[in-house]
Amino acid sequence: MTRFSVEGPTPLRGRLRVPGDKSISHRALMLAARAEGTSRVRGLSDGDDVLRTAAAMIAMGAVIDGEQITGGRLHEPGAVIDLGNSGTGIRLLAGLCAGLPWLSVLTGDESIARRPMDRIAAPLRQMGAAIDGRAGGRFTPLVIRGGDVHGVDYTPPVASAQVKSAVLLAGLAASGETVVREQVATRSHTEEMLKAAGADITLHRVGPGLVARLRPSRLHAFEIDVPGDPSQAAFWVVGACIIPGSDVVVENVYVGPGRAGFLDVLERMGADVALENHRGQVADIRARHSALSATVVSGPEIPSLVDEIPALAVAAMTAEGSTVFRDAAELRVKETDRVASITSELSALGARAEPLSDGLVIHGGKAASGGEVNSHGDHRIAMALAVAGLAGEGTTTIEGWEAVGTSYPAFAEHLASLTR
Repeated sequence: MTRFSVEGPTPLRGRLRVPGDKSISHRALMLAARAEGTSRVRGLSDGDDVLRTAAAMIAMGAVIDGEQITGGRLHEPGAVIDLGNSGTGIRLLAGLCAGLPWLSVLTGDESIARRPMDRIAAPLRQMGAAIDGRAGGRFTPLVIRGGDVHGVDYTPPVASAQVKSAVLLAGLAASGETVVREQVATRSHTEEMLKAAGADITLHRVGPGLVARLRPSRLHAFEIDVPGDPSQAAFWVVGACIIPGSDVVVENVYVGPGRAGFLDVLERMGADVALENHRGQVADIRARHSALSATVVSGPEIPSLVDEIPALAVAAMTAEGSTVFRDAAELRVKETDRVASITSELSALGARAEPLSDGLVIHGGKAASGGEVNSHGDHRIAMALAVAGLAGEGTTTIEGWEAVGTSYPAFAEHLASLTR
């Protein structure tokens, strides 16, 4: 395992662009591979997760030449497809494969082997796909015999954009209409990109939820500029908010529906954050140091910020009062049990953190004290610990830093650009 050290307190100052949004990148690759013709996708994430999805599409017959992706001629893969550490990649690809008339075998690393796959296996089986795996399809590797699927009317039991997307991707080739009813709307990238690629899809908001109706569709080639990833921007935004003397602008970040919830929480805490150069669903985010106060993060806002909770927990360390994260049981089944990892590693840096069954409590008012911590193989935990160390005193050393490569290989380089 590799180690990475930071010295604090170190102000962050300057402008930067984070990698292309990981969620959009996965979907762009899969939809371009499914579409007829050559699509142009600019600004893909350069993390290992997205590189694995690109390799999977090539293995299934897509041609990727720089920004150009030629699809429409997919075939049965000749070997097992390894998605590495990517939960999004493997769950969405399972949906795509369910609609294709051949055998696909999907696997991943040790972390993926512990993450639940029954949440997508169940609806895909309802659609007619044959899916097997360890523990009856609950865990990888997944063996998928696709094709001859039919539409369903499905309400996911948990708020999950991955489940919604898997069902919709299978629905492209289904007979009849596929309906997904979300009780709480999740990120809308799949629906937006399906529409842009010519899919016959309609969307209806129902209170806090969403109903998506998809008819069998052929996709055409499209062009997309992948905006910056808000989940990566969150680390720099939080760092600027909690480190005195900081002033950071993260350029060209996606701030559309279901992705900017962390900014609402920071504003509620009193953070000096603002959107500049706002154009559609993209904006520059400016963040400056400010005094923060505790808040409660719960309920319908959780799906819009669940990936940013590690960063928000670091903000809560320095806030006055006790910040509570509830209704976030999904944290337990991420790359690691993030409830356990956040509380144990922030506690090692001097925080007062308590785990809850569905979240955690951070008793604030104290900067990190420095020390040795562990990423637990989770990229977001690693980067959150680096930001905590920058805001604290002394040296913080993170074991397992290589995990950052799954989503943000240039994190250390960008850190150097903001601290020189």
